[in-house]
Amino acid sequence: MFEISKCLKCGKGLGIFAGGVLFGTAGVKILASKDAKNVYTKCTAAVLRAKESVMTTVTTVQENAEDILAEAKQINEDREKEEAACVQEDAEAASEEN
Repeated sequence: MFEISKCLKCGKGLGIFAGGVLFGTAGVKILASKDAKNVYTKCTAAVLRAKESVMTTVTTVQENAEDILAEAKQINEDREKEEAACVQEDAEAASEEN
């Protein structure tokens, strides 16, 4: 009785293995078919179009960031000049009072 159940388990395992091989072989044939290659080609073309769109957007964002950075630097330079002028005016006013 012990031997029969062991053989059944072994047979079941071999059946599963054979089914997997059959399924794998059929799957490879399906994946290598002309229709599948057509689908792969169309998907790849769509990905390339999406990549081009993303790269255009990235370029635009980079250009905008560069403009923002340049304007921010100019604002800080103008502010520093204004502060220096205020300090100088305060120093002149203080020296006139003395």
